[in-house]
Amino acid sequence: MSRLPISKTPKPYVGGAFIRSESGRTFPVKDAAGNFFANIPQCTRKDLRNAVEAAAKAGPGWAKRTAYNRGQILYRLGEMLEARRAEMIETLVCFGVAKSAAAKETDTAVDRLIYYAGWADKYEQVLGNVNPVASPFFNFTVTEPMGVVGVIAPDLPPLLPLISLIAPAIVSGNTVVGLASEKTPYPAILLGEMLATSDLPGGVVNLLTGFRKEMVPTFATHTHLRAISAAGVTAEERKALRLGAAESVKRVQFAAAATEREWFAEAAQSLHAIRETLEFKTTWHPIGA
Repeated sequence: MSRLPISKTPKPYVGGAFIRSESGRTFPVKDAAGNFFANIPQCTRKDLRNAVEAAAKAGPGWAKRTAYNRGQILYRLGEMLEARRAEMIETLVCFGVAKSAAAKETDTAVDRLIYYAGWADKYEQVLGNVNPVASPFFNFTVTEPMGVVGVIAPDLPPLLPLISLIAPAIVSGNTVVGLASEKTPYPAILLGEMLATSDLPGGVVNLLTGFRKEMVPTFATHTHLRAISAAGVTAEERKALRLGAAESVKRVQFAAAATEREWFAEAAQSLHAIRETLEFKTTWHPIGA
């Protein structure tokens, strides 16, 4: 007896759960051959606000974790992606990526997670400092996470840039609300499934799908987003992000990688990416007290 295959219902990952869009809207996504693949939830500004609330709730607990523990969890996420490597490659191929390129993107994404996991208990020693001062005080600078960071991924490649923007933000104790590729959102949905089965607490990373024209203005003006890390933005989107960020006083960082090839380069991963989502606090302490 023949049976119909059970198709997966794609859902964004918010607050440790898989959600449908608050509006109930979806948009169709086709594979490389032009065939219907799935209906993807079209998230709204309300979904973004809900995701920010989930991230803000998860933030204090995540920031209090030891650096060693955050590194372990990031490493575990790399393990999860490695374990589902074949599925991710198949998904990327389905959307027109050559198999060799899909394998390279997946492997580089795993390596990037491991790279930032390695920095978890080291960046403080590099970025922090004991400052010489001409008075009887100890003067030292330490880092602190900024809070909730908005991440806007480019359309291509659909996986590696998203991970490259998320990993440096969360390794230092921030939480993230990310907007997946508009044209190829399904790899981000698979990533959400891996987040759900890793040791990462719910709400630390929240992934939304939808149209950039609807979501970018809210990313720019939402006062609880303390920073935005964006890639693949148009000149109009860049202007909207800068103006909105100025009004709500948030930091905006545009990824240096401008082409698909640059995401695979060594320069696409660095301590500087971690530094961009940190604040610095300087303390004066009297000597002998």
